[in-house]
Amino acid sequence: MIISPGLVIILIIVALVIILLAKGLMIVQQSEAVVIERLGSYNRTLESGINLVVPFIDKPRSITIRRYRQVKGDNLPLVVEETRIDRRETVMDFPGQSVVTTDNVTVTVNGALYFQIVDPKRAVYEVENFTQAIEVLAKTSLRSEIGRMELDKLFESRKEVNDALQVTMDEVGDKWGVKVTRVEIQDISMPSEVEDAMRLQMAAERKRRATVTEANGQREAAIATAEGEKRSSILRAEGDKQASVLRAEGERQAIYQLRDAIGADDPQLVIGYMLGQKYLQMLPDMAREGDRVFIPYEASALLGAMGSFRELASEVGEPTNASNEGLRRARQMMTGEAGLG
Repeated sequence: MIISPGLVIILIIVALVIILLAKGLMIVQQSEAVVIERLGSYNRTLESGINLVVPFIDKPRSITIRRYRQVKGDNLPLVVEETRIDRRETVMDFPGQSVVTTDNVTVTVNGALYFQIVDPKRAVYEVENFTQAIEVLAKTSLRSEIGRMELDKLFESRKEVNDALQVTMDEVGDKWGVKVTRVEIQDISMPSEVEDAMRLQMAAERKRRATVTEANGQREAAIATAEGEKRSSILRAEGDKQASVLRAEGERQAIYQLRDAIGADDPQLVIGYMLGQKYLQMLPDMAREGDRVFIPYEASALLGAMGSFRELASEVGEPTNASNEGLRRARQMMTGEAGLG
């Protein structure tokens, strides 16, 4: 079978068209971008979808990215060249950095940086290696911020440090077409002697707080006890006061009733009668169990007073057994016969 030259030419042309179409079609994935240069100059930025380029004339410009790879527990830097620019948010976990605080304590700070490429053109043309530039800027900014703080303040101000770093990184990153979304301090390591000193300080602080709490508890308990005793004393005093008032009121009413019963207008007579009653009631108990009682009063005056009291009691109509017994005891004591029971 003889193939004509015209058919060969047609086949060659079709093959070339297929090759050109294959080279001219570029599919860009979602959240990716490609920077196209035409004859060495920037032409356009391809977005996601199907894009047409001129084969052998339009070429994608590669971007230099520095990444870290875990090798035996260590983060080793790895520099790669990529033509497709990832526009998703990316995290960079850069190694720990030694930083000196204002109180001359050397600490190792490990941080993480979250960034996103918002302008692929500036990320390619404005900086040679934007990831390395961001990392170096983050380290220098971290040293600058922490270098103005004391060690104790550093642990309390992580959020302030993160916010300050984000503002600094965002201002510079905007020039490179990079948006720094968040900067986080992951870990702060310090020398062992500093950790021991801080541990002792925390133990002393907890002990001090416990002592203060115990003292406050004892003080409140003492106040509560004193308050209770105060209220109890007030209540007892109120009770004694009311009892005294009631006793005085009872005695006053008894005096008035006795005065009305004997028909005496002289208060002294009523008082003398009541004292006589008390005295006569006490006489039987004054010389018990053989004790001798000496009364430094004139016997005749004492017996006369007792007789008056007995007559007064008879007039009132009260029982005179106690009065008679008292008179008998008084006569025995006057004659030396007391103590016979």
